[in-house]
Amino acid sequence: MISLENRVVLELNVNNHPGVMSHVCGLFARRAFNVEAILVLPLGGGETSRIQLLVNADQRLDQMVKQAEKLRDVHEVQVKEAAGSSFERMVQEYSAA
Repeated sequence: MISLENRVVLELNVNNHPGVMSHVCGLFARRAFNVEAILVLPLGGGETSRIQLLVNADQRLDQMVKQAEKLRDVHEVQVKEAAGSSFERMVQEYSAA
């Protein structure tokens, strides 16, 4: 079972067009910062999307947030607790299977 201990959810509001996910994932890959899980849904009329990334809350997290905020298609980045997130419900569901 996956533990959510020492993990947080990065919530990014981004433009919704081809290539945005590649830019976001490329940022994390270049810095060898592992993403444990990803959820993406379009918002409103579909011009923007919300990306949720389950990541480790290590000493590099603040730097990753600052770097993500610099990406052209990223409007906002928030750090949220993993407890109570969609990921927690998914972990519980998949662990029961």
